[in-house]
Amino acid sequence: MEARLNVFGSEAAGKFIKHLNSAGHAFANSGVPESTVNLVLLRASQINGCGFCTDMHYKDAVHAGEEPTRLNLVAAWREATVFTEAERAALELAEEGTRIADAAGGVSDEVWGNAAKHYDEEQLLALVASIAVINAYNRLNVLTRQPAGGYKVGMFG
Repeated sequence: MEARLNVFGSEAAGKFIKHLNSAGHAFANSGVPESTVNLVLLRASQINGCGFCTDMHYKDAVHAGEEPTRLNLVAAWREATVFTEAERAALELAEEGTRIADAAGGVSDEVWGNAAKHYDEEQLLALVASIAVINAYNRLNVLTRQPAGGYKVGMFG
C-alpha cells in the first residue's frame, strides 16, 4: 500500500503534526502512568483501524518496558486478567471517547464516574487530551492511507 499523501514530506503537514505533538505533550506530567497512556493510544488506534499508529504505539510501549502479552490483549481487555482496575477504566474511557458516534450521548456518566474513581481532574484531562490527539492522528493516517509496519522507535525525535 502506498500513502495517498506524503504527510512526512509536507511543510504544511509538518506544522499540523508539530501542533498535534504539542497538544499531546500538554499533560505529560499529569501523573497518569506512561504505560496507561500507551494502552489508551494503542486501543484507540485499533478501534480506528489505524495500522500506522497501532504499529508505532505497540513498538513504543515494548521499548518502554511493557509486556507484549498485555499489549496483545488490549483489544480484549474486558476478558483479560492482566490489567489493573485503573487501566481498565482508562481503556473504557478511550473506547467510548473514540466511538462517540456509536453511543448516543458520547461517554456515559457510568464510564466517566468509573474513570474519576481512579484519576484526579488533572489526570482525567490528560486522558481526554490523549484520546483526542490520538483520534486526530488516526484520522490523518487513515484518510491518507499511511502504510503500517515500518515504524522504528524514536524515528520522529
